[in-house]
Amino acid sequence: MTGSSPIALENRGQTGARLSSPSAARNREVIAATLAQVLPQDAAVLEIASGTGEHALACLSARADLRWQPSDPDPASRASIDDWASEAAGRMASALDLDTQHSGWWRAVPRPVSAVFCANMIHIAPWQAAEGLAEGGAALLDEGGYLILYGPFLEGEATAPSNLAFDASLKSRDPRWGVRALDDVAALMARHGLVLAQRLAMPANNLTLVFRKGAP
Repeated sequence: MTGSSPIALENRGQTGARLSSPSAARNREVIAATLAQVLPQDAAVLEIASGTGEHALACLSARADLRWQPSDPDPASRASIDDWASEAAGRMASALDLDTQHSGWWRAVPRPVSAVFCANMIHIAPWQAAEGLAEGGAALLDEGGYLILYGPFLEGEATAPSNLAFDASLKSRDPRWGVRALDDVAALMARHGLVLAQRLAMPANNLTLVFRKGAP
């Protein structure tokens, strides 16, 4: 390893263009196993805020039928994603420069899209990013399509103390950030026709939330 870059609240190792995320090393296998159970056969997945690209590669390794469109607004992250993609046997496309805070961001995404996946983004961005994610996800997905979130959430009195502490730390860095309330996220998605279908408990007090377009 050479070099280190403080991105997304962690120091990432770097060799050439390829970045290595300590948090991705901890959670990529459990995320990949969860998505392997949730995603439909032959899914075309758009990942928002792909980071280093390690989550994408793990998910493709877990399911040989998946196709993956990564994205990230950060140029160094996109370069890393494209480097990791060399191990994906052609099933990971070149990373797109997407920022869900930009109006109409979804127009740059090739169709079709079976699922939109986003891990650990909406709490380290303004709420506008979550609003754009919901709007764009709804525009991209056909009826029955999936929008899947992974990360920490607030659940009232049931919230883990570690998530409350993390929320306070984030807000001290930027008052526009913060661990989002699950009820607020579900209400936002519902306004765009995306209904919470599954709440899956994950390690370290994280959740995977599975929304489906038009689901009852």
